[in-house]
Amino acid sequence: MKDLKTLRNEIDVIDKEIVALYEKRMDAVLGVAAYKNKNSVAILNSSRENEVIEKNLNLLKNKDYLIPTEKLLKTIIDISRDYQSSKIFALVEKRDKSSIVDLEYELKKDDNGKKYSVGFQGVPGSFSEEALIQYFGSNTISRSFSEFQDVFEALQNGKIDYGVLPVENSSTGGITEVYELLRKYGLYITGEKCIKVSHNLLGIKGAKIEDITEVYSHPQAFQQSNVFFKNYPNLNLVPYYNTATSAELVAKKNNNTIAAVASEKAADLYNLDILEKNINYNTQNYTRFIVISKNVEVSEKCNKISVVITVPHKTGSLYNILSNFAHNNLNMMKIESRPIEGKPWEYFFYIDFQGNLINPEIKKAVALIERNSSYFKLLGNYICTT
Repeated sequence: MKDLKTLRNEIDVIDKEIVALYEKRMDAVLGVAAYKNKNSVAILNSSRENEVIEKNLNLLKNKDYLIPTEKLLKTIIDISRDYQSSKIFALVEKRDKSSIVDLEYELKKDDNGKKYSVGFQGVPGSFSEEALIQYFGSNTISRSFSEFQDVFEALQNGKIDYGVLPVENSSTGGITEVYELLRKYGLYITGEKCIKVSHNLLGIKGAKIEDITEVYSHPQAFQQSNVFFKNYPNLNLVPYYNTATSAELVAKKNNNTIAAVASEKAADLYNLDILEKNINYNTQNYTRFIVISKNVEVSEKCNKISVVITVPHKTGSLYNILSNFAHNNLNMMKIESRPIEGKPWEYFFYIDFQGNLINPEIKKAVALIERNSSYFKLLGNYICTT
């Protein structure tokens, strides 16, 4: 048996060889990073990494070393990947324009009861107004607008401080128009509020369901209540601006043959009877509302980031973008696609994921996603309430 000094000398010689080989390997890693940066290739390639580990494990003569060798190879690969990431991000930082690297934001503070002017689409009694009051409080100056776009324009022109708009329903999905306006106007999400939605069939005082021939409401309200309306195939369902506006219309017309799908609050506000309660088929029916502003606002409590991107129109592009989420431990909460007008089979991807841009590591990760996107826009960093 060799003595301890001899064994230690052997280890010193081997370590010297390992360091020399490791240095050569890292030189090659730098070359790979340069290639990936030039060709917009994702840093993470799981299949390649697994192939490297398996191939080298098969070279082992002493299979007792299988588990520790696998740990060693995984550690080397993790170090190499992190080093590639840091080098590519350094190149991102040098770019002339980067919305994330150069991001300027307002740090949210306690406003001590400051009274804001906040816009919403619809009329009093709408779910949008309810979300506004729950988020900002009843002391807020609320302003109603006829169309979603009117809220965006009022905010952009400085007529209001914030806007509150529905963006997604748990039963029927995203509201396309709001997503598109958010991108078009270049405004930002600064908060969100979820409201439980319960739809009711409303008519004028004394009206009965058998009297009704025509029903007004927002298309999503009809969709969320479609099981109920299957029992009344003769009813003419008329799409209208929103639920509360529909209730207001029924009250103004004062006709017992028309009805609206709206909230109990709208029934009280417009002095209507509830002909049938809770007609939405999903009893756990929620709508997510977003708070929008002209500026990016971030606080230490923010835990959700929303972006919109497009990817190069070639095989593997979306995979390369999404791999950045996995590599940087960004938990994706939602991804939704919208067609790009005038470009068949090309899409905007709206993505929500966990994170706070105050954290430098999160900021770096998002900058890498931007780097690999054909188009990138930050929609907001805010507190998740769902």
